[in-house]
Amino acid sequence: MRYVALILGTLVTLIADAQPVAENPILLGAALRTRPAYDGAGSQRGDFVPVLRYYGRPWFVRTTQGMLEGGVRSELAPEFYAGAQLVYEAGRKQSESAFLASRNVPDLDAGVSAGLHLEWDRRLGPVPVTFLIRARQHLDRDRGGQADLRVTAGVFSRGGFLAAIFGQATWGSENAVRSQYGPPNSGLLFTSVGLLTSYDLSRHWLLVAGVELRQVRDEAASSALAERSSNYYANAGIAYRF
Repeated sequence: MRYVALILGTLVTLIADAQPVAENPILLGAALRTRPAYDGAGSQRGDFVPVLRYYGRPWFVRTTQGMLEGGVRSELAPEFYAGAQLVYEAGRKQSESAFLASRNVPDLDAGVSAGLHLEWDRRLGPVPVTFLIRARQHLDRDRGGQADLRVTAGVFSRGGFLAAIFGQATWGSENAVRSQYGPPNSGLLFTSVGLLTSYDLSRHWLLVAGVELRQVRDEAASSALAERSSNYYANAGIAYRF
C-alpha cells in the first residue's frame, strides 16, 4: 500500500495551459520531487510523483492543478467547467521528521477527499489564464475539509519551451486545522506562488519542472508544530504526450 501511495502520491505541478479539452493531449510520466516533511517542517524529503493529464468526456485525471485528482466534469459554457473529484491527500509521518519524533506527534495517514470544483479557462489579451475554485471534504471526517483558490497564467511560449506562473490560497475547516496543527479554529492554511515549465524534446517526449514557495498562515503559522513559516517544493521529470 505504501508503494502504491508513492506511485499515485502527492501532487506534482507542471505547465497548465488554458485550452479547450479537445486540445489538451494526454500526458503520462513521472518526476523526482523535493518537499518538506509537512507544511511548516524544517526538513526536506525526496520522492517520486506522477505526471498525469487526461481530459475526456466526462472523465478526467490530472496532477496539473497542484494535486492528484480525478473525476468527472462538464462544460457549462465555453471554457467554463464544473465537476466533481476525488483527491489524494498526503499524510504526515513521524519517521520523516526528527522534530515530530522528538515530540511523539502521531502520524496522519494518507487518504482521499471528495469535492466539487469550478474552472474557467480564458485569455486576457494574449495571456492564457485558468481560474480554479475547489472544495473538498476528507472521507475521514475528523480530518475536515479544505477549499482552494488557484490562478495560473501562461507567461512564455517559444521554441518548444513553455512557462507559467501560479498562485494559490487554501483554507481549512476547524477539523482540518486541528488535525494538522492542533488549534481548533478554521482559517487560511497556506498561500503559495510558483513557476511551472515544460520543454519539448520531441513530438511525444517533454521535460517538465516546477518550483513552489509555500507560506503557512494564521493558526498553522502560530502552531507549535510549525518549525518555520515557509517551505519550498521543486520537481523535475519527463512525460510522454499521446
